[in-house]
Amino acid sequence: MSESQTQRVLRITKEKGFLRPRDLDEVGIPRMHLNRLVNRGLVQRIGRGIYMAVDSELTEHYDITQVSRRIPHGVICLISALRFHDIGTQNPYETWVAIDVKAWLPKHIEGLRIVRFSGVALTYGVEEHAIDGVKMKIYSPAKTVADCFKYRNKIGLDVALEALRDCWRQRKATMDQLWDAAKVCRVATVMRPYLESLV
Repeated sequence: MSESQTQRVLRITKEKGFLRPRDLDEVGIPRMHLNRLVNRGLVQRIGRGIYMAVDSELTEHYDITQVSRRIPHGVICLISALRFHDIGTQNPYETWVAIDVKAWLPKHIEGLRIVRFSGVALTYGVEEHAIDGVKMKIYSPAKTVADCFKYRNKIGLDVALEALRDCWRQRKATMDQLWDAAKVCRVATVMRPYLESLV
């Protein structure tokens, strides 16, 4: 592997935040060079099919950026989205991702929790963010709170209530945004008394 190829791979790795073997295919560099860079101590394997430069620092959003690279059609949701938006006190040990009910799911991703949405429940409230060179989709604060009420049996009503109160206290969503998200998620009846108690 020439020095110019080494520098090119390292530059791509830093630009993207993470490197997958298929990223090398796109620029015409054989995949076997990844192992050589690992052996030279320039690149480290951080997950199945995911590499990063050894001098890169892991951020607090490392887990969701890695999942977003592996599942680009997914949307970070529920407790992982709460953590991203700094709402509530939950610190998930799994990354929560919403995908379409018919979407293909890659295997061998550790620490992943999948929920399946369809139609407007999947597309409503999606925001795009770029962290560490990785573009990711994350639900808005209002949609995340409504999803917490929708999945209150899995994550707990106390988590949903804390998310609603903290989201409102921090002014991360307006009453109209919360109400619209509640209607989209079909939890308007459940959320109504809690929304009314805020005003």
